[in-house]
Amino acid sequence: MPAQSSLETEYAHLVHAMDAHPHKILGLLGGDLIRVWRPGADEVKLKVNGQVVQAEKVLSEGLFEYQHQSSISPLDYQVCQFDGSWTYDPYIFEPTLDDVDLYLYAKGEHYELYRVMGARVIEVDGVKGVRFAVWAPAAARISVVGNFNCWDGRVYPLSLLGQSGVWEIFIPGLDLGTRYKFEIRSSTGEILLKADPFALSADKRPHNSSVVADYTQFSWSDNDWMEKRSDPDSPMAIYEVHLGSWKQQEGHFYNYRDIAPMIADYVLDMGFTHVELVPITEHPLDESWGYQVSGYFAATSRHGSLEDFQYFVNHMHERGIGVILDWVPGHFPTDIFSLGRFDGTQLYEHEDPRKGYHPHWETLIFEFGHPKVSNFLIASALYWLKEMHLDGLRVDAVASMLYLDYGRNYGQWEPNRFGGIEYLEAVEFFKHLNSIVHSRVPGALMIAEESTNFPGVTIPVENGGLGFDMKWNMGWMNDTLTYFSTEHKDRPEQHYHLTFGLMYMFQERYISPFSHDEVVHEKKSLLGKMPGDILEKFANLRLLYSYLVCQPGKFLLFMGGEFGQLSEWNCKKELDWDLLNLETHGKYHLMVKELNHFYQNHPALWEQDFSKNGFQWVSYTDNLNGVIAYLRKGKETTLLCVHNFQPQYHSSYFLKIPGVQSIHELFNTDATQYGGSGKRSLNEAIVEDLDGVKISVAPLSTQIFEVRL
Repeated sequence: MPAQSSLETEYAHLVHAMDAHPHKILGLLGGDLIRVWRPGADEVKLKVNGQVVQAEKVLSEGLFEYQHQSSISPLDYQVCQFDGSWTYDPYIFEPTLDDVDLYLYAKGEHYELYRVMGARVIEVDGVKGVRFAVWAPAAARISVVGNFNCWDGRVYPLSLLGQSGVWEIFIPGLDLGTRYKFEIRSSTGEILLKADPFALSADKRPHNSSVVADYTQFSWSDNDWMEKRSDPDSPMAIYEVHLGSWKQQEGHFYNYRDIAPMIADYVLDMGFTHVELVPITEHPLDESWGYQVSGYFAATSRHGSLEDFQYFVNHMHERGIGVILDWVPGHFPTDIFSLGRFDGTQLYEHEDPRKGYHPHWETLIFEFGHPKVSNFLIASALYWLKEMHLDGLRVDAVASMLYLDYGRNYGQWEPNRFGGIEYLEAVEFFKHLNSIVHSRVPGALMIAEESTNFPGVTIPVENGGLGFDMKWNMGWMNDTLTYFSTEHKDRPEQHYHLTFGLMYMFQERYISPFSHDEVVHEKKSLLGKMPGDILEKFANLRLLYSYLVCQPGKFLLFMGGEFGQLSEWNCKKELDWDLLNLETHGKYHLMVKELNHFYQNHPALWEQDFSKNGFQWVSYTDNLNGVIAYLRKGKETTLLCVHNFQPQYHSSYFLKIPGVQSIHELFNTDATQYGGSGKRSLNEAIVEDLDGVKISVAPLSTQIFEVRL
């Protein structure tokens, strides 16, 4: 036992909620003295070797003692709980986090951090319960609260483990489904009620409680998929989905389990290869679409439990569909229950507001240079890829992390040590992140949403790059939508928008996206962007989508774009599926479906996506007629893609293709079954003596030909 003066000090800390070492004075001491802390209680009953006894109150604030006549073992007694049940005393159990865990965490290299931090169901000395562990180095005291202790922050204080800044307690008898939070007393005496940063599940607002869950309980059956998913030369047609508004059940969200077969059936029928989920990481506000994350290890409970989400991923894999998650390491919300000022200080966010606060989104920015903060994010990425079996992460807002001046005016940012605008710590974070992901989760894809010309985004780390596998082609997307939004008569002056992207197309490994960001905030739907009357709008939309499919690189389409959603996306309501009953929308929908399957069945459109050998210009200077043509080359086959961006028909259009022997039309977006005029080319186009061909070119269309050279 501590000396009397020390004991009085410990008592005072306990009473005033400032105790960082409650295990020193609580539990079984000296083998025969039981000391229990139960503030507010009039009595405490114990069961010692099967006999019920009553402890004596020694401090009016709630400290009780029982002196046994002989020495006993820690598991020889239990304490009566608030609800009348009996359980072992939390303070008889030594800390379970070992020195290796704390050492690796301190270095920022504990890549399975999710295994040891947060609330995890474990067994200690044959006793099952929940271990709570949280990092809060500046806290004066931390306790865990929940229904199990009437949300009373005085009852279960945690112990600080040395100089690690990590606090821990093991509470016997608790199990999966337990709701909890951490009550933190800051060094200035402020009381903060915080959700668990490492929680695997959480309640929706307004409760925002963390929920004890276990990612190891689910039985996966997707081994075949996981072994074959790493082929970089496979087709990749991504369908971006916001689960809450894809479809709803009488105005309510579907459960992960219920919606899984619906999405799988639809995706397979439509010819997409992957589903990309708008963030399902837990978030407090629906209108953030999931991009302001409060739970970096928790699938949102809006659609069910952790195991329900695992079922969703497993079902997709069993059906042969990849699953990519939008992952948001760039910023997090300021909600008081979340990560901001977690222990009363800027713990997860950078303390300098020029690096720690995002003026555009009014959010907080992680301190990427802190080992434990970067470890938190890398462990989150590994959790989703390794334990949730996701096939890739699309990393949101990479540009906002790479540049110190992003979204800031003069005087609101400070140059790096070399005088530049690059956020050097974020650059190193990405290199670290991608290196670890690729070494520990082979076959997983890391995809950057990066909108600038930052060099080497998809160059391997060992070659000096950031190490991403692919990058969204935001420049091509902006150029393309700018061109398509232009009236037909003005398009000749905008022709460069169609050709400029090929100047840099093979400098990185690109995905061309028409994402959710392009159909919100008064930007109009894809169909709404198109000029002309309704028939021309749909012709342009068919042309837009087919142009996307034919371009080098993989591609992505946000839900609703495949059937011509009229209105902008609204996250509160499901898509306008009734539009499929209209002939124009139904025929366009059919074209998207058949073109996607055509894409998958023709390797020339995807085998050499990232190589200059897979693309060759045929014609790109005819701005007056608005016609461009190019070859897409596979390892064994070649396709000719011809796009007409004007509503004029050309009955005899010459294309110079040296060495062409035969040419045959395979796909035409102007076909009548797709809502077009039916002006297809000749079955066998005329092969000219001048090393070229004459074809008929349909208005506002894409035509794809098989070419033998």
